[in-house]
Amino acid sequence: MNTAPHQPDLSDKTVLITGGGGILGRHLGEGFANAGATVVVLDREQQVCDDTAELLGNGSFGVACDITQPASVTDAMKAVVTRTGHLDVLVNNAASKSRDVRAFFAPFEDYDLEIWRDVMSVNIDGMFLMSQTASRQFLSQGTGGSVINMASIYGLVGPDPRIYEGSHYLGGPINTPAVYSASKAAVIGLTKWLATHWGPHNIRANCLVPGGVSSGQNGVFQTNYAARTPMARMAEAHEIVGPALFLASDAASYITGQVLAADGGWTAW
Repeated sequence: MNTAPHQPDLSDKTVLITGGGGILGRHLGEGFANAGATVVVLDREQQVCDDTAELLGNGSFGVACDITQPASVTDAMKAVVTRTGHLDVLVNNAASKSRDVRAFFAPFEDYDLEIWRDVMSVNIDGMFLMSQTASRQFLSQGTGGSVINMASIYGLVGPDPRIYEGSHYLGGPINTPAVYSASKAAVIGLTKWLATHWGPHNIRANCLVPGGVSSGQNGVFQTNYAARTPMARMAEAHEIVGPALFLASDAASYITGQVLAADGGWTAW
């Protein structure tokens, strides 16, 4: 994996990454570990967490958690603080596309309410629970903190249906479902609310908005996406790491409530 050059020094920081065993989560974890942080890999399966933490090194460890369940989130935070004594950065990276890929990409007119609720439960309910629980820890420490919420370009703009013509992912046709856009727009709104609420306590909340990340889409989709992007290509996962490190670091100590788009210019058209 590649990581961003000129990384900040995050030694002695504990960084908790939800969805830490996923493609982007692993890259984020590597970036933070290389910057000196102790990375806590949070994901559903303990084995996934442990395997990822082992790859990251630098004292990283994994904690299994279902972020949609309050008790599971509370237990996970206790496990983190028991082991490290503190929390400094929360990266709300977990997102759901539903295990039923066909149902997730179903037409809007046929969309199942249970799939909608499942996606929302992770993408926004889980983010709320993690942020709420982390804020209690930050406030008890009295030393501030940083929360980075991962959104999407589709929380800022609507999808362009033309890029999906002939496109496939995991063996089937794809689109951007309304639930994904709605959940990511909610992430941005929550981030701004948290920034104003936490500001007096030196707890910062910012939103990182990745563009499309290359992760197994077919060539047709990648070509279509590139044609719609000023930089004429999709992002690589490691290119999202640098902005996250910046937002977590003291270099961003007076930055809160902001939306940083790492999208190759997609939203600049």
